[in-house]
Amino acid sequence: MSITFKRINHFHICIPADQLEEARIFYQEVLGLELIARPDTVFEKPGYWFNIGDVQLHLGVEKALGYTERHTALEVSDLASAKKHLEENGIEISSQPKVAGWERFAFLDPFGNRMELIQIE
Repeated sequence: MSITFKRINHFHICIPADQLEEARIFYQEVLGLELIARPDTVFEKPGYWFNIGDVQLHLGVEKALGYTERHTALEVSDLASAKKHLEENGIEISSQPKVAGWERFAFLDPFGNRMELIQIE
């Protein structure tokens, strides 16, 4: 017997408690993600949920780890425009080793979560 996976439902990243509102602004206004309802009565700690296509991003409260190999990779349709937009918003870009068929870079969000953006060639 094996597990039949359908898709990724959501991924969860952590934000320091004192920066949660700043994180909502970054993800909603800078990255342009759609804020969606979160069943707050179910959770002890505050947070926010966003749509990214047919996957959700969940923000929760916990101390960030900083730059590690752990990361979330998101595919975009125009990597150059995404890079320019992030740089214009003060985000430092980190080039990544070339992977055949991919253009990519990484960055830390303002809360210490490493993200990678990829464009499939």
